[in-house]
Amino acid sequence: MATLIAPITFSPGLDAEALRKAFQGWGTDEKTVIAILGHRNVHQRQQIRKIYEEIYQEDLIKRLESELSGDFERAVYRWMLEPADRDAVLANVAIKNGSKGYHVIVEIACVLSAEEVLAVKRAYHNRYKRSLEEDVATNTTGDIRQLLVGLVTAYRYGGDEINAKLAKTEADILHESIKEKKGNHEEAIRILTTRSKTQLLATFNRYRDDHGASITKKLLDNASTDFQKALHTAIRCINDHKKYYEKVLRNALKNVGTDEDALTRVVVSRAEKDLRDIKERYYKRNSVHLEDAVAKEISGDYKKFILTLLGKED
Repeated sequence: MATLIAPITFSPGLDAEALRKAFQGWGTDEKTVIAILGHRNVHQRQQIRKIYEEIYQEDLIKRLESELSGDFERAVYRWMLEPADRDAVLANVAIKNGSKGYHVIVEIACVLSAEEVLAVKRAYHNRYKRSLEEDVATNTTGDIRQLLVGLVTAYRYGGDEINAKLAKTEADILHESIKEKKGNHEEAIRILTTRSKTQLLATFNRYRDDHGASITKKLLDNASTDFQKALHTAIRCINDHKKYYEKVLRNALKNVGTDEDALTRVVVSRAEKDLRDIKERYYKRNSVHLEDAVAKEISGDYKKFILTLLGKED
């Protein structure tokens, strides 16, 4: 379930006018920006952007970029983009970050549906005049390249059919691949980049039954290379992406110095999808409400905006 609280009826024209007023005079009225944009769903935000440009002959996103700054600006900018375009931007930033960004590419490829990944690739084409696969391949080598290119290229079958015999065979293949740290990972890559999510879940369950521990636990024990870490992320995202995102948030908030990029990425990309479920998982795991943990770690307009997207009202 989503956390975003958006009105059923609204006037994009009035919102555009109020935002324009918020940009005029000395300084920006950030409170108005948060009150409006923090309570509009993706379709409403696109309508506001369209009408704003028609009336004032300027791009609302560019205006927001010039009016706001820091983590607040980055969060609002990403929130204003359509989901596929946002993920294209996140993927591009991740590629530029090298090995530190591999997990973001894996997230996009493994959490989204086949159609959503296709939309991200289209948006990437339009924005950067190159393919996502091309940029991933250019900036990686070896096993990690094979895995990441395979994941972003995949168009997975979305049905519920399971082949139990195949699950058993491929659970054993994965077990051997994980055991051999410097072994041949081609088969593991083939399985993870071609099978449907339903089939993979059956394989992961079979792995646990046959080998006495979850595949993620086994991988974590061995995760020393970028490839193994990316493999671990892929399996966690396919297995239970809400549990995965809870851990991303936990790590973003518990480490010395908050990881604002990770916090923004999860809140902005899941607020209209399943952030309420992720919040519940966070509370169960940490005995602290996510909003309270966030409020302690960040400040200013960035804090107000993120808490608004989390569904916390003043």
